[in-house]
Amino acid sequence: MDPLADEAPSTPIEYEPVSVKDVLIEMKDTAELLIDLAYSAVLHRNEDLAREVVRLEARMDLLEMRGRMSLMMAARNPDDAEQLAPVLGIVAAADQISDAAGDIAKIVLEDIGLPDAMRAALPDAVETLVRGVVTTDSTYAARTLKDINLESETGVRVIALRRGNEWLLNPGPETTIEAEDVAFMRGPDAGIEEVYEIMTGTPHEPPVIDTPDLPDLERAVDTIVLMKNLSELAVDLAYSSVLFDSEGLAEEVQNLEVEVDALESRFEAWTLQAAADAEDPVRLRGLIHLGSATEVISDAAVDISEGVFRDIDVHPVVRMAVEESDEIITRVEVEAGSTLDGRTILEGVPDTETTMSVIAIRRPDEGWLLVGDADATARAGDVLIAKGTRTAAAEFDEMARA
Repeated sequence: MDPLADEAPSTPIEYEPVSVKDVLIEMKDTAELLIDLAYSAVLHRNEDLAREVVRLEARMDLLEMRGRMSLMMAARNPDDAEQLAPVLGIVAAADQISDAAGDIAKIVLEDIGLPDAMRAALPDAVETLVRGVVTTDSTYAARTLKDINLESETGVRVIALRRGNEWLLNPGPETTIEAEDVAFMRGPDAGIEEVYEIMTGTPHEPPVIDTPDLPDLERAVDTIVLMKNLSELAVDLAYSSVLFDSEGLAEEVQNLEVEVDALESRFEAWTLQAAADAEDPVRLRGLIHLGSATEVISDAAVDISEGVFRDIDVHPVVRMAVEESDEIITRVEVEAGSTLDGRTILEGVPDTETTMSVIAIRRPDEGWLLVGDADATARAGDVLIAKGTRTAAAEFDEMARA
């Protein structure tokens, strides 16, 4: 029997009363996990991860249909229709992200081809993500994540579990790991090796990648890695712009999309130039697929935030979804003479009394800087994108003001 049969897009579905809020939250979490799994499948040449992308993509199709049905039932008058229209756009955009992730997975499943230079570059850009099946005799089985205390002891996070056809996204401390669960874990290589073996009973075997001497591809590979990172950031900011009705964040989504478009244009030119000298140009097809899918993700991010720019009031269902989030993303512009002006940012943490973590900087004369990739110093005129609690975000905003 096809293991994906129960999740197939052709599976009949009937309307049933479900919370639009819950569907939106699950679609958001699913979209983010899809991006993670798809790029990791390419990085590790991992067909099992790629198949999980296909499985999760089918799940997203069902969520999209349920979301559309619920939204149609919720629209009772013109005012409802006006407020729900952008929410319908969010649902459609999440499905676009899902389809793009599926296209990325097909690079592996259909062996479309990807130069080793790409895989050699990605380890610096992507934290290790692995998939493992929990054995019945694993010491983790039948225990909660709080009891196991993985993250504190090993640095490894369980980012999702699949139990049959049921997905447990963003598992919390009270989530119990069961035998036969499919666990998705992210963390440093040393921690992954230890946790994977305890979880599955078999050693983790990372792919052996030779770094080839392909100078013609270097710029193309660096560009696609940057496109990937900026597109992921755009999706994160897009959801936050809607959930918190922030025009400032929506504006940054558009800035990111413009940057990704420009990068894709250069990426295509460099890839074509490399093809002229490549021993096997056909192996570059996957790189082109990856670039196209990455650009689709950034376009979908703009679609998610469109309602914010059209000044449409956020529907109450979106406000309810906000209450589910303990952590928010905020945007501040550093003013000259403020507390943040001249402060160093080491691994995302500013040298200040704040619990906010800076994830990106947009610098007027230099463009985007992803802080996770390099340390930086905040300076006047910088736009900082940071993540933290609501209380910390308010304090952070004050620090940016002179």
